[in-house]
Amino acid sequence: MDAKSRDAEGWVLAGGRSLRMGRDKAAVVLAGRPLLQRMLDKLEPLHMRVRVAGLRAPVPGVTAEVLSDAHPDCGPLSGMETALTKSEAPLVLIVGVDLPLLEPEFLAWMLERAATTGAMATVPRAGAKLQPLCAVYRRELLDGVTDALEKGDYKMMTAVERTARAGRLDCGTIDFFDAERLAATGAWRSTRATHVQFMNCNTPEELALAAEFLAGTPML
Repeated sequence: MDAKSRDAEGWVLAGGRSLRMGRDKAAVVLAGRPLLQRMLDKLEPLHMRVRVAGLRAPVPGVTAEVLSDAHPDCGPLSGMETALTKSEAPLVLIVGVDLPLLEPEFLAWMLERAATTGAMATVPRAGAKLQPLCAVYRRELLDGVTDALEKGDYKMMTAVERTARAGRLDCGTIDFFDAERLAATGAWRSTRATHVQFMNCNTPEELALAAEFLAGTPML
């Protein structure tokens, strides 16, 4: 399935305050490239429009279009609102800026699943945890997301599930899937354990660990 038939856009959420890292995560260099550029490079093979939500300061060498969040400092839900508001495609692939071990093959597979099922949200589960910062959402979720932000409820999955329960959407249910189980079937090509691919780089220690993984297995 090509990008045109998917009719999707990709968004990197980069508006976090990076308190645990001690500096802006988007500009932190990992194995020679800023984290933001690494995430953009992962989306490039998917052949779709890619933009950035909420970037706090320019990152050297990054030329992707950046849009400000309407509700800054409200967590990743504010970046999700930006993506759903500005996207011109019905499917919106969202990834956090701090997931440098994700593999493009998985992202392509997840987009195809979202286009096939028609679910309003396609969210993987890895390490027994939902991964809302690596998921596909439909634009119809926007009203529920904005409503949650205005009420001060900043949890992404709470906003998505509440919108579903309110019966606001006609585009299907939420698709939670077990990424580790499906990876074991060979659904997409993987070069390392699935739970490792979802490791966040929130601290200098996690960044160092990601560097070790990248040194062991070259990848995007």
